[in-house]
Amino acid sequence: MKLGFGLYRHMLSAPYFAFARQLGATHVVVHLVDYFNKGGAHNPPRDQPVGELGGWGHAGNPEQLWAVEELRAIKQRIEGAGLIWEAIENFDPAHWHDVLLDGPRKRLQLDWLKQIIRNVGMAGIPIIGYNFSIAGVAGRVTGPFARGGAISVGMDAPLDEPIPNGMVWNMVYDANAPAGYLPETTPQQLWSRLAAFLNECLPVAERAGVRLAAHPDDPPLPRLRGQPRLVYKPELYQKLIDINHSPSNQLECCVGTLAEMQDGDVYEAVDRYSAQHRIAYIHLRNVRGKAPHYKETHIDEGDIDILRVLRILRKNDFDGIIIPDHAPQLTCDAPWHAGMAFATGYLSACLSAVKAEA
Repeated sequence: MKLGFGLYRHMLSAPYFAFARQLGATHVVVHLVDYFNKGGAHNPPRDQPVGELGGWGHAGNPEQLWAVEELRAIKQRIEGAGLIWEAIENFDPAHWHDVLLDGPRKRLQLDWLKQIIRNVGMAGIPIIGYNFSIAGVAGRVTGPFARGGAISVGMDAPLDEPIPNGMVWNMVYDANAPAGYLPETTPQQLWSRLAAFLNECLPVAERAGVRLAAHPDDPPLPRLRGQPRLVYKPELYQKLIDINHSPSNQLECCVGTLAEMQDGDVYEAVDRYSAQHRIAYIHLRNVRGKAPHYKETHIDEGDIDILRVLRILRKNDFDGIIIPDHAPQLTCDAPWHAGMAFATGYLSACLSAVKAEA
């Protein structure tokens, strides 16, 4: 198992690369989507994105795909800092909103996704994480939820308000969309859209040497903002795997999200999917409670036994990367840095302990 670190687009610079390396990370997961684009005061880029009903911010340029040259240039800077670029986290809603919504540009956008996958493969990046969701990551709140009153993220109630036209995955892709709300989708329709995406894109991913890694729904609820969710129970990951048994059909195993699920056992889920060798990489944070009432905690104080998770992964010969995806902010001059440093240091120590046991 390898220690990784997640970086947002605005963090793709030498100081952040040095910070990750100084914490002991060897690999990075990069968010190329700018979740904070035009987000304003309700979503400042000082921690993980948490927006209001209007979404995090605006999606990127729909006509500007991630080019091989851009990817190679970022990769060169990452490698120059002594790190390895392991994965890209999430497609930009601008590039696949009609794939999610079954809209009029679906065919064109599937072709865009295939070209992005080819470009990522040519740049030598082995994984693309994705979250096939209409509502996306929404409905979360911030507050002094972690030990000592550290500012963290959680959820304190269901979110039923509908999604306005022009928004998907909690980001605005069309600021000029007509008034009104997205029509309701059925679970069967959403699963059918996912199957179309996988069956079209997985053959391309295989040829490109890229794995597509599915994130579970966060928060894990059967419905959010009037729309259905896909992977809100651990066993639904198996349904996704069984759609297409390509070796490129893999999972972005978010342990915190699995623990927030009302049904299922987080340890059984980690065991089941790591034993199948379907996990591309791991998000590892700690939480307390179940959706829609949970809080993110310091990595050493929540409901999850971190060492137990790592021992299961070791038993099943998982050799991918593990990143602390979120962490509470500590009270100091650099709240995000301090919180991530504590989480990464704790995770590094746990990895060393599990390695010593072996």
